[in-house]
Amino acid sequence: GGWSARMVIHHLADSESNSYLRVRKLLAEDDPMIQGYDQERFAQRLHYERPAETSLAVFRAVRASTAELLDGLGDEAWSRAGTHSESGAYSMEDWLEIYAAHAFDHADQIRRARGAP
Repeated sequence: GGWSARMVIHHLADSESNSYLRVRKLLAEDDPMIQGYDQERFAQRLHYERPAETSLAVFRAVRASTAELLDGLGDEAWSRAGTHSESGAYSMEDWLEIYAAHAFDHADQIRRARGAP
């Protein structure tokens, strides 16, 4: 079946933690390799039925830290890029497009799962 709100929160914490590392590799390394991961396997093997409070705190802290980092970036930083292990060329703009909408899309998913408008 579908994912519960709790499962979505664990997924967001794991995804945001990967995002945290990806943007830092793009900024700190020259032509970094950005490693893909199997989100479904994470859900199956990382006990996504456990309580979600700590994962929610991880998501919030990691996203806040990255937002602070992004606030100080100049144009040169935004032109950096690497290679994604599954999709090839991977730039700072690619990273931003993926992660800017990600949490909002899942928030909508949680609202739908709970029957909220």
